[in-house]
Amino acid sequence: MSLGRTPIHIHEAVDRVTKNVSVLDKETVALSDSHGRFIASDLVATMDVPIFTKSAMDGFAIRSEDSKEASGENRVAFTVVEEVPAGRSSDYKLKPFEAFRIMTGAEIPESADTVVMFEQTKETDNGFTIRREFKPDENIALQGEECKEGDVILTAGSLVNPGTVATLATFGISKVDVFKRPVVGILSTGSELLEVEDELERGKIRNSNTPMVAAQLERAGVEYKKYKLEKDEFESLYKKIIEILEESDAVITTGGVSVGDYDLLPDVYKKLGAEVLFNKVAMRPGSVTTVAKFGDKYLFGLSGNPSACYSGFELFVRPVMNLMTGSKRPFAPVINATLAGDFTKPNPFTRFLRAELNFVDGEIEAKPAGFNKSNAVTSIAESNGVVILPGGTRGFKTGDKVKVMMTDVTSGAREFVAES
Repeated sequence: MSLGRTPIHIHEAVDRVTKNVSVLDKETVALSDSHGRFIASDLVATMDVPIFTKSAMDGFAIRSEDSKEASGENRVAFTVVEEVPAGRSSDYKLKPFEAFRIMTGAEIPESADTVVMFEQTKETDNGFTIRREFKPDENIALQGEECKEGDVILTAGSLVNPGTVATLATFGISKVDVFKRPVVGILSTGSELLEVEDELERGKIRNSNTPMVAAQLERAGVEYKKYKLEKDEFESLYKKIIEILEESDAVITTGGVSVGDYDLLPDVYKKLGAEVLFNKVAMRPGSVTTVAKFGDKYLFGLSGNPSACYSGFELFVRPVMNLMTGSKRPFAPVINATLAGDFTKPNPFTRFLRAELNFVDGEIEAKPAGFNKSNAVTSIAESNGVVILPGGTRGFKTGDKVKVMMTDVTSGAREFVAES
């Protein structure tokens, strides 16, 4: 089925493309290969964490009742009877005003119930003194306070990040069930295109979209296959799309989705019998972005203009890839920011403006990145986010509050700022 060229709202387009995405099968990988994947089954705690009550500090383990009379005017003295390093414990029963010298992570002996930090003591010949009362369980990590055996720690669809890896290792899980990653075929169309290594010719341009999309897929943790440039000829293009569909879980094409004489992909979708989800979106750049489905497989027809191609990928391709791999959070995060530059062009459609994000004077500033036309390439390199400018406006000025989609979360601020 083919739809007319009537633009739909960006939210409707995102809803159409992310509805009823089929999650790929499961596979088991080594813990060392699990980072960046999405777990395929709930993780249930096989033991208490911590597995025993332990000291959270270097110091002295005492009976809290012995500290009740301690004050600045009445320092209470303790005698150290034994040292308990990490990896060991003690069955010795403390007598009144006795203490264990204990290290962080060591099991708290049964007769002690609180830990005094070294910094809170004054050393004596055979021990130390304290000047305040300590309550039970101070500076102690209680058995099971983080989780109990049988608790669900992570649900299916959770991203395996470094903290997840540590959690899996804690429970002795060396093999992890994860969702498979999709394989995506990339094809740029257009007789005007040259390969990256080719010498320039009059009227020709080098293909920047295929390597850019490949890098975006790699950033999203998705495998891909690159196919050679296709000329503007219907039958060869149709056969190439069939080939890619047989070898991939999704197809990304760039170019050929507009209404020019050599824009052939709409006819390819029609001959395939693919369901066109939309073929025009009320957005700039990338209004001609087209998405179709052939069974469970997606065909993403992205614009041939680099900036429009980039935005189309982030808006439509990346969330679908995340959903296919089982993610519960498929969309790029959106944050509030202050616009750090004028953009006075009227917006009949929602506009996506590449921007450089920085933390300045306690807030996020979004500075429009370089040359911001749809055919621009260099401004993409300068950006680490995309400003979302609502349609129906007459432009924006420096200081306006805007929403920003975080497309490049691996690129951070220019300097570390811990507090403002």
